[in-house]
Amino acid sequence: MRRLKVFKSLVIDSVDAITQGSKKYHIWMAFLTFMMLMGMYCYSIQLDQGLSATGMTDRVSWGLYISNFTFLVGVAAAAVMLVMPTYVLKDIDFKQAVLIGEGLAVAALIMCLAFVIADMGGPSVLWHMIPGIGVFNFPNSMLTWDVLVLNGYLFLNITIPFYILFRHYQGKESKASVYVPGAILSVFWAVGIHLVTAFLYQGLQARPFWNNALLGPRFLASAFAAGPALIILVLAIIRTYTAFKIDDKTIKKIAMVVTVAAQINLIMLISELFKEFYAPTHHSESAYYLFFGLHGKTALLPWIWTAIPLNVLATVLLTFHKLRNNFRVLFFSCFILFVAIWIEKGFGLIVPGFIPGPYGKIAEYTPTGIEIGVTLGIWAMGAFVFTILAKTAIGIELGKLRYKK
Repeated sequence: MRRLKVFKSLVIDSVDAITQGSKKYHIWMAFLTFMMLMGMYCYSIQLDQGLSATGMTDRVSWGLYISNFTFLVGVAAAAVMLVMPTYVLKDIDFKQAVLIGEGLAVAALIMCLAFVIADMGGPSVLWHMIPGIGVFNFPNSMLTWDVLVLNGYLFLNITIPFYILFRHYQGKESKASVYVPGAILSVFWAVGIHLVTAFLYQGLQARPFWNNALLGPRFLASAFAAGPALIILVLAIIRTYTAFKIDDKTIKKIAMVVTVAAQINLIMLISELFKEFYAPTHHSESAYYLFFGLHGKTALLPWIWTAIPLNVLATVLLTFHKLRNNFRVLFFSCFILFVAIWIEKGFGLIVPGFIPGPYGKIAEYTPTGIEIGVTLGIWAMGAFVFTILAKTAIGIELGKLRYKK
């Protein structure tokens, strides 16, 4: 009964905290609310017209929604790069940032599920994915495994930080015996969610662009580069506009993680390019379409030739110790690396897998305004959720939110 009273008090205090703030904070929340409303309007049009309102066709059946889903799974998995050193290796330098990283993972997973719902056409078909009711096809379907690992990882990333913050809200220390087993499990689960997503593509023999043994490891490398890069940018904003101070040492350690992951990701990219273009076969046509165009079709060339130079530039800047320790250079490098991997792992991965089709026909894909509106709305929803979680967590960690007995 007492815990319910504490929980009720936490909810009331949290609502009070997130409805108060500076003028910039209210402008930010108003902007996100506007973007979410715009996304809901676009989604209502999609519900009315069906997926014909999007740029997807029977030739290219995965587009902007699944591109963002694939990328955000990696952002969510990247929280493990803070969880493992903090909870398992007891590195105190990561302790300040771990709750922020887990909040980012929760927001990313919510966006992942929202993009899946948008891609399915509407929420009315979600019953197909409920075990025991829908056509779950377990354990043969990789989609089933993806549903399980995503929801399981979301549960872990909600419960572990909630327990820690709930204890801190009461002025008590959290018990390691309670949260450490879950933290250790989340380390393996984070790897699992991204490998399972990679296996979704890798197991499609009819799509040679995805049927690549290097796809799973490259998914992890790109995730551990883009995710921590975003965490660094978020930490920079938090320590600028709030009283929650993040040490330089913490950001520099996360930057080292980003650097190593970016280098590995670039090496794997070079390996894939060598495989596709040194001794090309008819299975290399998707890669040719992506990088050079095919039969006069060049829709993706501006995207991929923006992503590759940004990727290389960011990795080079991060590799040099002196440049990486300059925070202006670091933040710039993290931003362009995040954008580069979003392009490369989004459009650069999903769309070319469908081109050319099984009979050699090329049907290019261009997202419609409806798709873009829904996508921006979902990203705004993720930012809104993260802002609420971060503001509550920071208030508790700073001691501003405390249970009044």
